[in-house]
Amino acid sequence: MDYDVELRFRNLIDRLEEKFGDGLDLDAVILLIGVQELGQGYQKFSKDEKMNLMHIAICTVLEPYGFYKYKANDEDGWPHFEKVKSIPAISKKEQEHLLKEAIISYFETNKYV
Repeated sequence: MDYDVELRFRNLIDRLEEKFGDGLDLDAVILLIGVQELGQGYQKFSKDEKMNLMHIAICTVLEPYGFYKYKANDEDGWPHFEKVKSIPAISKKEQEHLLKEAIISYFETNKYV
């Protein structure tokens, strides 16, 4: 495990918690990214919409790694992606690590923190 990524992710969580409150975890950060990428601001989302927001976030953060490619927004403004290649068969812990690394890169690239 890359401890640098874990430390940088913990630092990111700490900074986000200053703005959004305590108790954020990986899923909460993914949901925040989805809301940001949707670009319609905070609103009440159904369970299905929250799942779609998380999908948008995952596609967005993994796009630079070549796994997804943005296609277009639909008539309601929701972004859609196409899968370019599959994520290799890796353990759940390795998947989490990849997502954390990609999320850190997303926040740094967009200068959000």
